[in-house]
Amino acid sequence: MNPRKPPAPAASLIPAQPGPRDAPDAVNATDAVNAVNVTDVTDGTVVTDGTDAASAVVPGAGPTGRSSGERATVRLGGATAREDAAGEPPRYAPEWLRLREPADAAARAHDLLDPLRIRLANLPRRADGLVVHDVGCGTGSMGRWLAPRLDGAQHWVLHDRDPYLLHFAAVAAPRTAADGSRVTVETRRGDLARLTPDALAGAALVTASALLDVLTAEEVGNLAAACAGAGCPALLTLSVAGRVDLTPAHPLDAEITEAFNDHQRGTGMLGPDAVTAAAEAFAAHGATVRAHPSPWRLGPDEAGLTAQWLRGWVGAAVEQRPALRERAARYLDERLAACAAGELRVVVHHTDLLALCRPTGGVS
Repeated sequence: MNPRKPPAPAASLIPAQPGPRDAPDAVNATDAVNAVNVTDVTDGTVVTDGTDAASAVVPGAGPTGRSSGERATVRLGGATAREDAAGEPPRYAPEWLRLREPADAAARAHDLLDPLRIRLANLPRRADGLVVHDVGCGTGSMGRWLAPRLDGAQHWVLHDRDPYLLHFAAVAAPRTAADGSRVTVETRRGDLARLTPDALAGAALVTASALLDVLTAEEVGNLAAACAGAGCPALLTLSVAGRVDLTPAHPLDAEITEAFNDHQRGTGMLGPDAVTAAAEAFAAHGATVRAHPSPWRLGPDEAGLTAQWLRGWVGAAVEQRPALRERAARYLDERLAACAAGELRVVVHHTDLLALCRPTGGVS
């Protein structure tokens, strides 16, 4: 694989809605969206017409020019119908999620799968298999990673506020489990505030990926309460840990890292404190909690992802501390040049969390 260009998308025109031959079984495809043209750039930047590829940040990778104080990433709670109708800017671009998916898959903690499998194997079997709720599913990468690693029939319920991303998740959902059993999927558009124990009735598992760090303490508490009330475990992967290792090192690394972490906490999000807060919230409900490192390890083969991540990471730091702007611009130029030359290695530390909530009579 060419280290300076990520894999090309299946097509440059993203369809509005799957046709009858494309839609997987049990897909709720009521939320159609408009087609969008995208362009791949050699360093992994994806832009639309009129965007400067040299400085563009794909939504989700970092700040995208929103007003001060607005979250730069997904916001799952507290939106009103008026806000939805107004047409909010995208929180995550499908292109960013596609770019990071291989690194996410390589990073997730396999050591948490065995205790999860043991819990799931002890559940009474349903005719339609295990019901898995994937919260903030994006384009469905969690399901594509996990469903083929679990035995038995599964029905995935995909939750996201963005109908465009839900479309991608439904179309690209896996069809078979590890043992060849059938996997079906449905989509539900909504926010975390609606994820109650009643909504999770009958659930065998709740999953999320790259979600905890963009939630508030209240939202994490609500998630833990909903899972505990339904008696189902939660596998919550790829939460940022607040640490980054770059090789070769640079004198500005630590200051950029600190400013980025402050940026994440600046609008009430938990950022690098998320895993600790989630572990405490689940433990307060009697859950057994396990955590395991899940770092991205980025080298020359991931140059496209590294370049986009660098732009977003430095951009957030500068947004938090404007005094960094001139030094950060030089820093970013140097880092991008090293990335393009195949001389940069980056470890972005994350943590995966498995919360084994106490089973209740409502779990089946």
